[in-house]
Amino acid sequence: MIQIGIQVPDFTLPDQAGKNHTLSSYKGKWIVLYFYPKDNTPGCTKEACSFRDQSTLYKKNNIVVLGISKDSEASHKNFSTKFQLTFPILSDPTHTVIEQFDAWKPKKFMGKEFLGTMRITVLIDPSQVIRKIYTHVDVQTHAQEILSDIKTLDA
Repeated sequence: MIQIGIQVPDFTLPDQAGKNHTLSSYKGKWIVLYFYPKDNTPGCTKEACSFRDQSTLYKKNNIVVLGISKDSEASHKNFSTKFQLTFPILSDPTHTVIEQFDAWKPKKFMGKEFLGTMRITVLIDPSQVIRKIYTHVDVQTHAQEILSDIKTLDA
């Protein structure tokens, strides 16, 4: 179970280009680790594009964005290319890391219950400690909200 104030668990996952990313390799930077349900869906697209649109400010403030879903590398590649995403999208088809971060939960759609990825973001500080967990995400304003929160936390 993840919680604010704990050292983040390390992991390695491939991105949309097949390149492996290890979380601990980003030590020294703020990390926005966001979990999302599915590539090319309206909410997930808006969220990804809002991170893309803030990428200059994120880089200027030493912030790395890593998206994670259970979609395949090929699906991520299509999604990333289609929307010109500027950050790695990691593939976790066995949802091991998704579960590790408490983002794999029961969901309901059209009366059917199933397990799936929740829209959750974990904000990790440069020493790799979890500083904030967002469980209610507004896909339109989330990227800007995180920038504001980092300024407050970093003060």
